[in-house]
Amino acid sequence: MLKRFTVVATAVLAVATTLPSGAAHADPTPAAPPAPACDATGTPPAYHGRVPTPRSVLGFDLGEREVTSAESDTLLGAIDRASDRVVSGTLATSSEGRPLKYAVVGTPHNIRNLRAIETSIKLLRNPLTPAGAARVLARNTPAILWVAGNVHGGEESGTDAALKTLHDLAGRDDCAARRILDNAVVVILPTQNPDGREADTRRNAYSFDMNRDWFARTQPETDGKIELMRKYPPQLFIDAHEMGGTEYFFPPNADPFYHDIAEPTIDWINNTYGAAMIGEFTRRGIPFFNRDVYDMFYMGYGDTVPTTGFNAAGMTFEKGNASPIAARTFEQWLTQWVSLSAAAAKKTEILTTWHGMYAEAFKQGLEGRLEPNQVYNPGNEVITQVPDRKVRHYFLRADDPAKKAETDLVVRRLQRMDVQVFRLARPLTVGDFKPYGRAEARTTLPRGTYWIPMAQGQKHWIQAMLNEDTYTPFPYFYDVTAWSLPLLGNVSGGSSGRALLPLATPVRAVDAPSARVTTSRAIGVLQLSGGTAQNAAESSGWLRHRLDRDWKLPYRVLTPADVAAGGLAGLDVLLVPDGPANAASTTLGETGRAALRDWVGAGGRYVGWSGGTQLAVLAGISGVTLAEPTSDVPGSLLRTTVAQGPLSRGVGPDVMQFYAYDLIMRAANPAHVLTSYPAAGSPEWFLSGFALGAEELAGTAASVAEPVGAGHAVLFAAEPNFRAFTDGTAKIVANAITADLPSASARSSRAPAPDASKAAAAVPDRESPIRVTVAASGRDRVASVLKGFGAVWTEQAATGGAVRFTVANPGGLDAHEHAWAGKLPGALRAAGVSPLAVVLPN
Repeated sequence: MLKRFTVVATAVLAVATTLPSGAAHADPTPAAPPAPACDATGTPPAYHGRVPTPRSVLGFDLGEREVTSAESDTLLGAIDRASDRVVSGTLATSSEGRPLKYAVVGTPHNIRNLRAIETSIKLLRNPLTPAGAARVLARNTPAILWVAGNVHGGEESGTDAALKTLHDLAGRDDCAARRILDNAVVVILPTQNPDGREADTRRNAYSFDMNRDWFARTQPETDGKIELMRKYPPQLFIDAHEMGGTEYFFPPNADPFYHDIAEPTIDWINNTYGAAMIGEFTRRGIPFFNRDVYDMFYMGYGDTVPTTGFNAAGMTFEKGNASPIAARTFEQWLTQWVSLSAAAAKKTEILTTWHGMYAEAFKQGLEGRLEPNQVYNPGNEVITQVPDRKVRHYFLRADDPAKKAETDLVVRRLQRMDVQVFRLARPLTVGDFKPYGRAEARTTLPRGTYWIPMAQGQKHWIQAMLNEDTYTPFPYFYDVTAWSLPLLGNVSGGSSGRALLPLATPVRAVDAPSARVTTSRAIGVLQLSGGTAQNAAESSGWLRHRLDRDWKLPYRVLTPADVAAGGLAGLDVLLVPDGPANAASTTLGETGRAALRDWVGAGGRYVGWSGGTQLAVLAGISGVTLAEPTSDVPGSLLRTTVAQGPLSRGVGPDVMQFYAYDLIMRAANPAHVLTSYPAAGSPEWFLSGFALGAEELAGTAASVAEPVGAGHAVLFAAEPNFRAFTDGTAKIVANAITADLPSASARSSRAPAPDASKAAAAVPDRESPIRVTVAASGRDRVASVLKGFGAVWTEQAATGGAVRFTVANPGGLDAHEHAWAGKLPGALRAAGVSPLAVVLPN
């Protein structure tokens, strides 16, 4: 370690004497008198005239109308060609073949010396760089600040504003622009979702919400963006969105916050950038709000991943889309310019602190210290604390050949966020090894096991990706509450708090593992609904992505009307993802339902989940009984026990199932259960994420495999392919397509019992509803709040005598698209309600 430290220190001092932005020693010239203060937004812009105006390129000014993706690319290219302050490139190509263009803007000197700046930034990220050398680097290196827009395709104004910011930085010579240019290199990504922008849809061509995809990087748009961030690691990342209404949201954020985030980043977000924007918007009289709705918890957002993975101030900005495009563009530009200016004014302090966060993370990792849970908004209280257990190491088992692809994918995802991974060169006995979801035990890990020490600069990211639980600190949920990579991938591993120094070798960069699936069976995908049905669009989109990109299997998409018209002919397997089952059953009619029954009975294989499972019961294919849950599980991972057979090939004895208010399923015949939730309180019971009353799942079926005549129905109660990153349960779906199952020709097709069909029909079609669960004593206050919004809701009994309010959400609007969902947390707080759980649509 000492030798490595000396080498790093020598390299730092060598670089510090050749930095692009100035000398590494103090200038002996007497200091000049301080320059007059430069107002970031009040300074009249002075354009030098060498950069073309947007009107001269596009025929209109930015803010007159929304630009198209092609127009954005055209303007970006024109500015690049005309300015020596700009270089541009393409970071990825979208699913439909559109380029994701970006620009890097700075002084001509810094643009010419980007590679040297990259080297300096890498040294600042290195926790072993001495503090003194880091201070020299911080003085002489520009900050790297990012502006990105339009991750949701229908939220356009962030793009238009980013283009204005690019034009101003390339074309202005006044002190406000110069201050940013002299202190920063700014990376501008006008649109993160060109396919969605062209279609005017929130999601991309595969119906992925790419502001949920950041840690998994399943989409090329996300993957290319993060690779560019690794090249130009940010200290500030602006993610510009739109929402309903006319107000503007910027941080401070709402609780909950993920526990292992470096504290200075939150200080920057709240007290540097948030405070600057509050002051600017207050001065101008522009309506805004903060501390509600938008949390810093789930590691799939454009604020949490830059913050946790890069120690940046990651910030979500949201402008009300009811305002005209001129107002939207201006206010988005204003928040971008104010934030860039605030960062430039404190550049040296920010870079010095940035390095200090990596050094502190390294120290925490050496000590095995996890950050505790906190709440940041007045009146909130922590509901779950991080256990007082040291974690110095994570280990991933690599001794199961059947899980090599899943293990390689976890390692690759870690490496591609600059995490150092090693392999044990000989067996290691660990006295306190804690396997995921099990008790500590003395364990000997075999040679070849992957070792991920926490003592590295990316300690926060390691904890975020390899955690056993997220330890939810506060019961408001804007998205899921569990995402641990090993649990998602069904990869065995665990942690240790001991001071260990095993004999191990660094792992070279792992290539993307192949997930290709081979079968001669003809496959159909039944999409239960189109249009604005979010559940159906997302679930079928995630499935199509699996089939196209990972498994590389051909398929044919059908609608319920196609089935009724004979569309099942020639198919061997029908995949039926989530969607509104009752509506689909009505569209099928008795003709379509009979066609499904006859096709399965004649040897077809029906593989369905969520709404697809409900439809199987409604069509008379399956005998399972279904019911709505009384528990509150907003998006967690639960261990299930796996019955061994053809459908469990390569899965193992258990697998984690993603679960979010899904159906409770009971098999008509216990012999048909494929995966099931173990007894609550048993050693096998394990849940990662938030849950109240999940014990109701104990002993129920997570999936079944039923013989139906000469065919089969393989059914999952919940989504097995959530966002295409639940690789453990997705393998069961692959097996359901390819496996040879025992012939059931001797069995007769049997319609479900009337009570099963009746129970399935009683489960309503819902699109991302709003849910509020409170103790019975808070019922009247919640009802009063909902009445004030004009809401219509249903009530049901929840765990422990609580009451759950469920508010329908036609069209599956996101919380920030919804007319009032974003205001609900504040209204509940004002009414004195202490909820057990609040789930907003996402």
